[in-house]
Amino acid sequence: MKLSFISIISFVLTLWSAHNKPETAPAIPLCGVAGMQQLAGDPAFQALHASPIPFHYESKAGEMMTFSTPDGKTANGFLLKSKKPSDKWLLVYQEWWGLNDNIKMQAETFYNDLKNVNVLAVDMYDGKVATAPAEAGKLMQGADKARLASIMKGAIAYAGPKAEFASVGWCFGGSLSLQSAMLEGKQAKGCVMYYGFPEQDVEKLKALDTDVLGIFGNQDKSINPQVVNMFEENMKKAGEKIEVVRYDAGHGFANPSNPVFDKTASADAYKRALSYLKDRLKA
Repeated sequence: MKLSFISIISFVLTLWSAHNKPETAPAIPLCGVAGMQQLAGDPAFQALHASPIPFHYESKAGEMMTFSTPDGKTANGFLLKSKKPSDKWLLVYQEWWGLNDNIKMQAETFYNDLKNVNVLAVDMYDGKVATAPAEAGKLMQGADKARLASIMKGAIAYAGPKAEFASVGWCFGGSLSLQSAMLEGKQAKGCVMYYGFPEQDVEKLKALDTDVLGIFGNQDKSINPQVVNMFEENMKKAGEKIEVVRYDAGHGFANPSNPVFDKTASADAYKRALSYLKDRLKA
């Protein structure tokens, strides 16, 4: 079964359903279960995501921690505290595999290259990590929209009302990065999304209080150039600013544990993302 452009857009519209302005404490439904079951469990969609190459990383500065969530539970995160007290935060959002060692390494790389910024890689699967596409599909299918929203709001609340946020994510995390920026309201200072499904509702995009840096691959068969073009058009209609960078690469090109990893494109994308984050966070 091949995915059509229409089915992808339909999934996106289901995935990111309605939410209000941050000032009114919105509940962002992050994943329509029906849409996730339609695509995440589809072998054709799974085939777009090669199994990651086994990868192990030992952190020198970060540690796992827990924080409270509005649903009365707790969530996990990989936290790297700023060397000096700081209200600047970078929220890092995982790929559909989960909070694995690759994401921890990426979080620490940003941490080392930014100045006085707390970095929190948020565990959106409550400790579960996939190593195969079918397994990742099941995790996405089983992800509860209310729980995802609660985890994101818990991470934002953990940083505090004085925090200044930027966010970054890849694939599923790219979408989460954009939604996180909406939840952060006026505390949002920057948003980087790598090849994630974009919000398609113009009215919802108007909730953004920051510009967006979008990084995509022209060979991506899921978030393809047509989807990216529509995203640019919708951001323009919403009166929001976006810079889109496109590479001649496939989905997951920035992941060193992915067989389609593109070293040149990944290095350039990181350089651009880092420059953007340094500017927006004054770091």
